[in-house]
Amino acid sequence: MLPGAGATIASFVAYTTEKRLLHRRNTFGEGDIRGVAAPEAANNSAAVGALIPMLTLGVPGSGTTAVMLGALLSLGVRPGPLLISTNPEIFWGLAASMYIGNIMLLILNLPLVGLFARILVVPRWVLMPVVATLSFVGVYAVNNSAFDILLMSGFGLLGYLMRKAGFPLAPVILGLVLGKLMEVNLRRALALSNGDWSVLIGSPIAIALWILALLGLAAPLIIGRLSSIMQNRSLEGE
Repeated sequence: MLPGAGATIASFVAYTTEKRLLHRRNTFGEGDIRGVAAPEAANNSAAVGALIPMLTLGVPGSGTTAVMLGALLSLGVRPGPLLISTNPEIFWGLAASMYIGNIMLLILNLPLVGLFARILVVPRWVLMPVVATLSFVGVYAVNNSAFDILLMSGFGLLGYLMRKAGFPLAPVILGLVLGKLMEVNLRRALALSNGDWSVLIGSPIAIALWILALLGLAAPLIIGRLSSIMQNRSLEGE
């Protein structure tokens, strides 16, 4: 549903959507299994769905597929519309690996689910410092820059304040993931059109994409309004 955003955005959107669709007296945050099932299903579907634009268009659908794209290009394999005809063994081998991977996950998860569940027993005061330490080490290891650590700390503080204020984090993460891609492709389109902005609405496909984008912005407002009306009617009926 959100190619290019990856599994993280899909999980946030699924959790938020599931929470909004529930009755006002929901039990999210208190062990409701739907709060686990929805983002996990979205995570699994987005992880595999991210391969589709990478294999068919040569456009990575997530950070993982971006790494896979670089590996394929280094081996002389160019993903795109001709991949199935030029390198069918790559395409069908990757598809087969998805089936094998799911079977192996099933074999491992069934006997080890009790062990995995015990991770939840770890106190938060132990878990959070470990996660923060790994995050600092990972950020510093990318460029060996102390500025990156300060930048991460600033964004972490901003995310904490947004969460306390009730702002959703999914749109912010989506903007960080897709912002650079949007800027690069906007500059590319303007370069091809010699700076003519009408190229953004100069074809039926572009117009259709703009309409879909506007519908995507308006749909949550309309659905939320209809949902609140239905909830009020159901409460009045009770």
